[in-house]
Amino acid sequence: MSILKVARLGHPVIRKPSASVPKETIASPEVQRFIDDMIETMSEYDGVGLAAPQVHISKQVAVIEVRQNRRYPGEGPIPLTVLINPKILSASKKQLEDWEGCLSVNDFRGRVPRAESLEVEAYNRKGEKVKFHAHGFFARIIQHECDHLAGKVFLDRMPNLSTLAHLNEFARYWQE
Repeated sequence: MSILKVARLGHPVIRKPSASVPKETIASPEVQRFIDDMIETMSEYDGVGLAAPQVHISKQVAVIEVRQNRRYPGEGPIPLTVLINPKILSASKKQLEDWEGCLSVNDFRGRVPRAESLEVEAYNRKGEKVKFHAHGFFARIIQHECDHLAGKVFLDRMPNLSTLAHLNEFARYWQE
């Protein structure tokens, strides 16, 4: 496995909508190795989610996992989840606003409104179609990663930028 280079805001791959992964290629050694590399990269950088465009690959692949995470204390656990060609089928009307950060917008946090719960459909890493309900922080991460797959970042979802904070100031003035 390899740790991949993370693309940062400003690189064109971050703003480009990603292409679907053909179902018949999911089981290929190349795609499986890429998924493993994404998982290792997410772990290395202490992320809770990572989308393929964030590692310079414009494909609809995202990985999510939350264990003890210093960036999001008190959140989790969320088991390792691999989403290929994910689709949000429905989202609750109730929105919750909370802090988000991003490995591609390094060292910043901001408050972002997101749907409280979702119905999601995707392929897993075995190429099986899965459909499930996500709530709370898990739903937030899925929406964040799906935004990456569509060429968006959390800044695009902020109703205003007044809560945008550098990580040092976030920890000093905003973190509870």
